[in-house]
Amino acid sequence: MSDSSPLSLDFEEVRRLLPQSHPFLMVDKVTALFPGERIVAVKNVTGNERFFEGHFPGLAVMPAALILEGLAQSTILLTRKSAPAGAADGGIYLFGAVHARMHRPVFPGDVLRYEVKLLKMYGSGGAAEGNALVGDILCATAEMYFSKVDPAELRRSRPGGR
Repeated sequence: MSDSSPLSLDFEEVRRLLPQSHPFLMVDKVTALFPGERIVAVKNVTGNERFFEGHFPGLAVMPAALILEGLAQSTILLTRKSAPAGAADGGIYLFGAVHARMHRPVFPGDVLRYEVKLLKMYGSGGAAEGNALVGDILCATAEMYFSKVDPAELRRSRPGGR
């Protein structure tokens, strides 16, 4: 574990580092980031989120896939801030495998905290494990495996190669 002071990132820095944009941005800020080790990030869940319109009428519950997306985005932030200078530019991160378990629903008004630990980096990919919590209550756990890919190569791999 690092003895240095953690980094923090405000919303604008988060938005600059992640390829996702509204309404798919699931991280509002980073409260602690130790490069190469771990990150703590936050999502303020509000009733104004577009996904609550259909999930579920009469009982607003945050979709589990979006909770996992927040863990994935936190992992991207950790990985980008852990890369050597210049190496974090270009490429996008895709998740090849996610082993997850949901423990508690997340509702409007909750402050969702993502805690992710980098387990291993190898080549252009890596592995991480994360928890999503509201207060001290565990909402989700995930083990995630990811790779950094060149967007041009990804486009060429699509049917039709466009």
